[in-house]
Amino acid sequence: MRRAALALAAFLCAAGCGYRVAGRGDLVPREIHAIAIPAFGNATTRYTLTQRLPQAIGREFISRTRYAIVADPEDADAVLEGSVINYFSYPTVFDPATGRAAGVQLILVLDIRLRNRRSGALVFERAGMQVQNRYEISADQAAYFEESDAALERASRDAARTVVSAILENF
Repeated sequence: MRRAALALAAFLCAAGCGYRVAGRGDLVPREIHAIAIPAFGNATTRYTLTQRLPQAIGREFISRTRYAIVADPEDADAVLEGSVINYFSYPTVFDPATGRAAGVQLILVLDIRLRNRRSGALVFERAGMQVQNRYEISADQAAYFEESDAALERASRDAARTVVSAILENF
């Protein structure tokens, strides 16, 4: 009987301790149900980023949240505006046999704003958000193919995860 009472007391204390699973917050105002993501501005030479990022962010919102993604900002409760401010890529690993780059680091710098369309209030803003991705290049010239497009696709997905998490948790 005493063990059962101790177990019950321990369970009740643990249940009320205030711990919760992180990463489940949604700090976007409740009146926002639909978000428009127009094309991003671009200050770089990588034009495909402005096409890939809004699509990847839209897919991430759809897969992780309850928000509808709409094409027309007039049909949205909020508009996510973004700009690709800078793009860096530089070799990190060199193949000693050929002297060619074998690993490349890619860094995207973004400005992101989520604005309530009706009130004009800024819901979220992050200037200079950095997203990094590392990819490898084949050292075998016969099997070599340019992987920068695949790396940009991965970077877009990583940026989408980072942007959506930052918006939802305002972190």
